[in-house]
Amino acid sequence: MAATTSNVDEIRNRVILGEFNVKNVHTTDYPGNYPGYDDTWSLQKFQKNFRIDVVQMDETCMEFDMVGIDASIANAFRRILLAEVPTMAVEKVFIYNNTSIIQDEVLAQRLGLIPIKADPRLFEYRNAGDEEGTEIDTIQLQLKIKCTRNHQATKDSADPQELYLNHMVYSKDMTWVPIGNQADVVADANIGPVHGDILLAKLRPGQELDIVMHCVKGIGQDHAKFSPVATASYRLLPEITLMKTVEGGESRASETLLLPWSH
Repeated sequence: MAATTSNVDEIRNRVILGEFNVKNVHTTDYPGNYPGYDDTWSLQKFQKNFRIDVVQMDETCMEFDMVGIDASIANAFRRILLAEVPTMAVEKVFIYNNTSIIQDEVLAQRLGLIPIKADPRLFEYRNAGDEEGTEIDTIQLQLKIKCTRNHQATKDSADPQELYLNHMVYSKDMTWVPIGNQADVVADANIGPVHGDILLAKLRPGQELDIVMHCVKGIGQDHAKFSPVATASYRLLPEITLMKTVEGGESRASETLLLPWSH
């Protein structure tokens, strides 16, 4: 028997959470799935039903609703954000001096995972086998810092913050060193770490770091450090339907139960 329009709309647009199972989780967005129901895809119909509503957005987070689209497409957007949007990240680390207690390879990995604030559209992908890099495909950062004693500290002090200078190395200590004409071409890009308070190492008097880093353009599919998002997820918008009239004490209990979904 052919499915009625109301039944098809419910199957296509609602995931039903039952007492023991979840229904309608499969994709039905293709023609001929329901006899007697015209489900032919058209661009005009898609443009009419699809919309994006931005819930909130700031410098580090964006939440939006995609209405009129299949969950598999929403998941495709999530995977694209994670794996296919290019960014800049530290690829090569040249360690000229490291007298801290952190091994070179561990420190290099920590530097590689620091998110870099730079517009990847201003740079090209580095050619395979190119070790030097140029102004069109490489960002050069430098980390040069040395820990010394603070001679102004009191004799009875035991606080490292007062006893030592530069004993905490943060990502803000990574400075941009322009290559070629970058100082003129991308002068307004404000290139550097996205967050300046990421702890990289702890030093003691006499220990120092002298490091040069090369940042290149890449995608998360090659390495997670190139992923532009810390996390990308999607969820279905909940819809709660009361099957009967609720009154008295049951009403107050139901209100308590429904509060988390009211947002």
